[in-house]
Amino acid sequence: MKLAGRSALVTGSSSGIGAAIAVRLAEEGADIVVHYRGDEDGAKETLKRVEAAGRRGCIVRADLARLPDIRRLVTKAFDFAPLDILVNNAGLEIPSPFIDVTEQDYDKVLDVNLKGVFFTTQGFAKKLIAARRPGRVINISSVHEDRFPASRATARAKAG
Repeated sequence: MKLAGRSALVTGSSSGIGAAIAVRLAEEGADIVVHYRGDEDGAKETLKRVEAAGRRGCIVRADLARLPDIRRLVTKAFDFAPLDILVNNAGLEIPSPFIDVTEQDYDKVLDVNLKGVFFTTQGFAKKLIAARRPGRVINISSVHEDRFPASRATARAKAG
């Protein structure tokens, strides 16, 4: 077990890639903090899979667009275990043709995908520095930034 004795916080681990990352880290020996914003049942399922791998885990709900939630997430995560690994996996996309994106939707996406990652990492780093411990940060991004969805391509073509 490569990660025996380690612990990790995986944001957005109630489903998809985040859940798979959390379970894989647990299979490698790490205890896991499962983060979710809206899918509590998914978070509970991820925790069951972490525990089935023989590891400990806990669940923390937080909206990564809100700084008080981020601070609470980091505090609760470190209360659970002295973290070694942060996986910034959570991300938000609001499917909409390019020409229809509102400022509110734009801000919401940036708040989660940029501000959330920044301040979660900052909180993680502050805890590690205070404890004089090393750690690892892994940032996951989406192919949506490289691939133009059909709805956007259609809108773009219509706009000329």
